[in-house]
Amino acid sequence: MGNCQPTVFPCEDFDVMADIKGIRKACKGFGTDEQAIIDILANRSADQRQEIKQAYFEKYDDDVHMFKECYFQVHERDLEEDIDGDTSGDVRNLLTALLQGTRDESYEVDEELAEQDATALFEAGEGCFGTDESTFSFVLANRNYLQLQATFKAYEQLSGTEILDAIENETGGTLKKCYVALVRAAKNPQLYFARRLNKAMKGVGTDDDTLIRIIVTRSEYDLETIKDMYLEKYDVSLKDAIRDECSGDYKRLLLALCH
Repeated sequence: MGNCQPTVFPCEDFDVMADIKGIRKACKGFGTDEQAIIDILANRSADQRQEIKQAYFEKYDDDVHMFKECYFQVHERDLEEDIDGDTSGDVRNLLTALLQGTRDESYEVDEELAEQDATALFEAGEGCFGTDESTFSFVLANRNYLQLQATFKAYEQLSGTEILDAIENETGGTLKKCYVALVRAAKNPQLYFARRLNKAMKGVGTDDDTLIRIIVTRSEYDLETIKDMYLEKYDVSLKDAIRDECSGDYKRLLLALCH
């Protein structure tokens, strides 16, 4: 793996209540904000996802006392039921797999496994008619991040195609967005978060939930590196972007977290 540095998940500033509220909000109303769910589940450790699952069930089950406390949020079902009801097909299968918390959390890399997974991904996509999405979902949801980096390298050597280009060509819609988010988070999490921050502040209005979630959860882990990535990619500092998009105490708090 050369100079590849470990990508540390779990989230340093993990807040299980904030996460379950974020997931709940993403599942409510018409349609589902799959990206918000992905951002949470794909960037928490297996133990943290299990804690999210348990806390979600406890907060949103049909217990009378919980119902009174959470009246406006409760639909009398747990997190898996919400995902099951608001998503479908391969997207639902992928999110459910992430929720199971079965990803290898070690930093070990098995080069032989990387080659096997690369071959399986090729045969499930570019190497066949149609796409076997279950193979992509299994690999992306279960391998540790260094292992995935080795797999992506092996895939490019095997097929001559970068994994993101293969996903672009072989999948579509929400599922493609899921795969792209997982690949980018595995390959370079700091750049991934820089992209998400830019998207949150781009265009009319600001996605405050995403902005707060990333800056708060990464502030004690890798926000300095994210700032460097942001400046390199967008030719403007993250702090200047926040100054332009936010105001008042909210702006001052985010800037303080950015140092």
